[in-house]
Amino acid sequence: MTTTARISESDVTPFQASPELAGSLQRVLVDLIELHLQGKQAHWNVVGSNFRDLHLQLDELVDFAREGSDTVAERMRALYAVPDGRSDTVAANTTLPEFPAYERSTGDVVDLVTTRIHAAVNTLRGVHDAVDDEDPTTADILHQLIDGLEKLAWLIASENRKI
Repeated sequence: MTTTARISESDVTPFQASPELAGSLQRVLVDLIELHLQGKQAHWNVVGSNFRDLHLQLDELVDFAREGSDTVAERMRALYAVPDGRSDTVAANTTLPEFPAYERSTGDVVDLVTTRIHAAVNTLRGVHDAVDDEDPTTADILHQLIDGLEKLAWLIASENRKI
């Protein structure tokens, strides 16, 4: 017969993100929020051939980035870290290149958006190992984001691919 010793309630402590883990997730958060905003900017202002298909693909990207940012922010809260998604914070800290104003052709939007997706993935990959060392559960979230974004980049970039 196996016996276990109960611990006291005061000995139960939740896992809390270190400042490094919280900082890594904050970097991912601002890039996903910026990707969502830039995707919407592209969605509203894309014109040209194959407009409708690209317009709809951009909505898929926007939804993925928005849901991903929410997942990251809620994971931060679950780990007792405080996410900061304010527009000033996002603008000051994103690694994504600035998105140009005005209307853009479908071909240009494909290249612009694909570059921004890869920039967000670079942030995810850049923090991955440190996140995995501290919290493999959170690293699983990053894996899903990387996989989804790289797939979207491939699908969108294929609009301009010629063989």
